[in-house]
Amino acid sequence: MTDASAPSARRFLDAAFGRPVDRPPVWMMRQAGRYLPEYREVRRSVSFVELCRSVDLATEVSLQPFRRFSPDAVIFFSDILVPVEAMGARVEFGDGGPKLPEPVREASAVARLSRFDPADGIPYTGDILSRLRREAGERAAVLGFCGAPWTLACYLIEGGASKSFAAIKEMARREPGTLRRLLDLLSDVAADVLSYQIASGAHAVQIFDTWAGELAEDDYREWALPAVGRAIAGIRRPGGVPVILYVNGCAHLLEAMAESAADVLSIDWRVRLSEARRRLPGKPLQGNLDPGELLGKPEETARRTREMLASLGGRAHIANLGHGVLPGARLDCVEAFFGAVREGVSAPVEPVLRA
Repeated sequence: MTDASAPSARRFLDAAFGRPVDRPPVWMMRQAGRYLPEYREVRRSVSFVELCRSVDLATEVSLQPFRRFSPDAVIFFSDILVPVEAMGARVEFGDGGPKLPEPVREASAVARLSRFDPADGIPYTGDILSRLRREAGERAAVLGFCGAPWTLACYLIEGGASKSFAAIKEMARREPGTLRRLLDLLSDVAADVLSYQIASGAHAVQIFDTWAGELAEDDYREWALPAVGRAIAGIRRPGGVPVILYVNGCAHLLEAMAESAADVLSIDWRVRLSEARRRLPGKPLQGNLDPGELLGKPEETARRTREMLASLGGRAHIANLGHGVLPGARLDCVEAFFGAVREGVSAPVEPVLRA
């Protein structure tokens, strides 16, 4: 069993594979960002795109929360649409969120997108991960990530974020072959990108399927699940690097998500972890504190975090939020979250009993 003196990277990997750990490893999705004053200081002099492409600056902001909070994992700073831009799509990054001014709405638009070699198309992402691996050593797991095929297809087809996802749902019904070709291409690109990240030093990788929760279960099984399953199957991961799958709004999809071959399922805050454990007895879980809990009082954050840990009855998981850190998160609440995880487990955490 991982003990308190073991490097955090080992604790993280043990938990990801369902092995016993001394306490749950802890990190936060989007933990490098606007809630940190040191991040805001960096952003004063560079645009978001420049920050993503600068090895020095992206490494710096990735390490900022590590220096301040000592999480068990460091996720590299980037954006899920960086590979989409390398495929040939036009992406505009702004304060109001990314925009794709030329939405992909027909077969000819899909044909203009192409698979690429990440080492040539986005080499800085590998350089950032390599630098982080050297800087963090084994004191934290270094995490890579990418967007899931369905979520990337949503951005490409909708032209940005959406409330109704009408355009992609229309394509699924009127041009299913076109949508399937796009999802197959995005699956292969995701596999290439994650393979490159692993080769560059990532201990583990996470796939963000942020918009898949908008689908009914039958539609998820028809569209999003086969695509993410193809991506995971295509990842080259010598030594068994774990893959984490996150779906926002996943309460109705847990059993289907488990069929993806992801090693860990990351759960949003709308479903209790105890329920997820009951429904998925043999699957390591990650999550799932409501990010809104970091907006209030630190003592309440700590209490809610301890309740989250207790709800699993001592079963191992990776402590995290149910979504990314909000820009208005209070630093004292973030401290309370990390502190409660580190101090809230008084007995060894049991392994996940795989089915």
